[in-house]
Amino acid sequence: MVIATNQELNKAMTTINKIAVVSGASRGIGAATAKLLGAQGYAVCINYLHNRIAADEVVKHITVRGGRAVAYQADVSCESQVVDLFNFVDKELGAITHLVNNVGILLPQAKLIDMDAQRINTILSTNVTSYFICCREALKRMQTGGAIVNVSSGAARSGSPNEYIDYAASKGAIDTLTKGLSLEVAAQGIRVNGVRPGFIHTDIHADGGEPNRITRLSPQIPLQRGGSPKEVATAIAWLLSDEASYVTGTIIDVTGGK
Repeated sequence: MVIATNQELNKAMTTINKIAVVSGASRGIGAATAKLLGAQGYAVCINYLHNRIAADEVVKHITVRGGRAVAYQADVSCESQVVDLFNFVDKELGAITHLVNNVGILLPQAKLIDMDAQRINTILSTNVTSYFICCREALKRMQTGGAIVNVSSGAARSGSPNEYIDYAASKGAIDTLTKGLSLEVAAQGIRVNGVRPGFIHTDIHADGGEPNRITRLSPQIPLQRGGSPKEVATAIAWLLSDEASYVTGTIIDVTGGK
């Protein structure tokens, strides 16, 4: 007869009770992260904006493998919809313990001189305001600790001149949010970290008007290739995990050395 130790039982309980919200999880990095977390024993809420079919596919991927997942449509740049999202998670899965802020949009490539306020504000409300509001709602529920990972971008360091300076600025704001919030909530046992993906093979490049952008830019990457969503998801999952229990306020570059 094998008797589990208290440490093993506590670890099992922790795994069972891990409840994650992943925003923008119907495609790309968000979908890869949700699938990986589901495989690791998290109950996962897949947030999406438009593509219900894709979100349901992510849910199915998790549930047919014995995991627990639900999908919920919400525009996370809208405060009332974020509140509704987290209330839904409370009811369907329980109080959130882990949050992945992953939503991010690009608009067609342009120089700053050609950008208007509507474009800039759309980028900022989606890529920045949503992270703040989702963090706020998560913190209200993380009474006994938790972990947050904010998905930034290598663009926060490069500035993306002549292409996406507005997007780059929004991700720079996320780096600052990550550092500041990590200090605000560290004493509560809540860890806040980030990842900066580089050139990753996702649909977002098509949104910006150049679907083959990574092919063009791969020679500039030290590893000579673009990354996969799963490679970013692995970094996110590690930062969320107990293996990173002494890591907070840290941003990991997943950029192929660039």
